[in-house]
Amino acid sequence: MNLQISVGSHLHVLMMARRLLLVSNSTLHGGGYLEHCQQQIKDFFGHGVKRVLFIPYALDNRDAYAKTARDKFKSLGYEVDSIHETSDPVKAVREAQAIFIGGGNTFRLLKCLYDNSIISEITKRVLQDGVPYMGSSAGTNVSTVSIHTTNDMPIVYPPSFTALGLVPFNINPHFLDTDPNSRHMGETREQRITQFHEEPDTPPVLGLREGSMLLVEGDRVTLLGTCQARLFTRGNPSVEYKPGSDLSFLLTDGK
Repeated sequence: MNLQISVGSHLHVLMMARRLLLVSNSTLHGGGYLEHCQQQIKDFFGHGVKRVLFIPYALDNRDAYAKTARDKFKSLGYEVDSIHETSDPVKAVREAQAIFIGGGNTFRLLKCLYDNSIISEITKRVLQDGVPYMGSSAGTNVSTVSIHTTNDMPIVYPPSFTALGLVPFNINPHFLDTDPNSRHMGETREQRITQFHEEPDTPPVLGLREGSMLLVEGDRVTLLGTCQARLFTRGNPSVEYKPGSDLSFLLTDGK
């Protein structure tokens, strides 16, 4: 009994260290790269972080991607080290003050995380050491239980669809509402997520519209940004939440 209490308390302490900023999209129509969330980025990293480890694995041209991220973060007061420029990715993660994983193809990203043996390292740094983690689009996808609810094409095959598991639910970035005037006869995003929930033991899925993001601090989750988010749970009607909503229940019962 004492062991169970000790283990449970230890896990709770680990979760309390967690700090995440999970952004739906890197670029919002009418603005530049990360412009729509730059204030949230500064609030999130604050003055304690001087350097951010950028993981550009979701795109093929990593040099160009790193330059884009480096230029933006420098304008916000942070230096960027890109993990693709180091010969030891594991060491880079272990020494990182903060981590940012950008968008692109989620399958490519997750495969590279596995190929470079940094899945468990990132999870440990974030959940145990309290290293701030920011993701956008694909970087948000891989922060969750799995990448089953990404919008991307499987251009490569990762060894598993299991992701970092920094939160116990899934996210669908770039969530699109059904257009009643569209003549497109393919499945809507809502139908795709419903099909996911036809499988047993599937976690909740939060549809993050462009312009929205989640702030996770310990056991508290807050919806930020300019748009509502839609929550899908297996066997239940979807529910809309306004910016500012407390979604902390997603870290426990997921309902």
